[in-house]
Amino acid sequence: MLKGISPLISPELLKALCEMGHGDELVIADGNFPSESVGKNAIVVRADGHGTAEILDAVLKLIPLDTYTEKPVALMEVVKGDSCPTPEIWKTYEKLLEKYEPEHHGIEMTERFAFYERAKNAYLIIATGETAIYANVLLKKGVVTP
Repeated sequence: MLKGISPLISPELLKALCEMGHGDELVIADGNFPSESVGKNAIVVRADGHGTAEILDAVLKLIPLDTYTEKPVALMEVVKGDSCPTPEIWKTYEKLLEKYEPEHHGIEMTERFAFYERAKNAYLIIATGETAIYANVLLKKGVVTP
């Protein structure tokens, strides 16, 4: 156990976050996301029993978002025709992004299958037990500065 590191960040997850470089992307996936099949070329870390918002909070404490791109965050947009209202969890994400990256946290809404394609190229997928639908969030890692 380390001081200052959330207990939600497992050793495997900490290692993967440390290995990521500028521009690498990670997905914090909800429980319905096909993490294993989409993540065949990624590191997939299980975080069952935890929600996406709590993992997002723990991750944003450790990595910066990419300031060289206008929208370093992507959400999977609600499929047209789906009766689902705008997911409430997105408001929680916005608050966390504002807390950790107040100057730069633009969000790109991404069509479902385009999100899957982008996730196929992610360095890391964190598979959570989140039950909210459309709770997937993709982050582009920025540069750690002194």
